Amino acid sequence: MPEAFQGRCLCGAVHYECNADPLMSGHCQCADCRKSSGTGHSSHLAVSRAFVTISGDVTVYDKPADSGHVVSRAFCPRCGAPIYSLNDAMPDLIFLRASSLDDLEVFKPQMIVYASRGASWDISDTNLPRFETMPPMMKG
Repeated sequence: MPEAFQGRCLCGAVHYECNADPLMSGHCQCADCRKSSGTGHSSHLAVSRAFVTISGDVTVYDKPADSGHVVSRAFCPRCGAPIYSLNDAMPDLIFLRASSLDDLEVFKPQMIVYASRGASWDISDTNLPRFETMPPMMKG
C-alpha cells in the first residue's frame, strides 16, 4: 500500500495530499524550470492526478514548451511558492514540486532532464541518468 505524503506552499494557504507513490522523480534544468525555481533546476515528483487532492487557490501560468505542448505552472498567489506543473501531453499526471514537500525525503531523484541546458555550477548527483532533453518515454 502506498504511503500518503503532503506538501504546502511557504505561507500554508495551498496544501496537497497524495495517496500514491511517485511514478517518476527527477531534476529538470530547462530554462523555464530554472527561471521558475530561482536556481539551476527544479525537482519534480510525477504522480497520477487521480491520487492528489489540492486545497487552496493557485494562480496558473501557461507557457508552450519546446515540444509545443503547454506546461501549466501553479503557484500560491499569496507567497509565490511553486506547487505543481501540468503538461497537456501527459494529462493524467501532475508534477509536484519537491520543494513543497512537508517531508523532503519523499523525493528520490531518478534522472536529470534537459541536462544540455544546465549551468556548470548546478551539479546534481553524477550517478543519475542524464538526458539532453526529455527522455524518450516522456515525450508527448
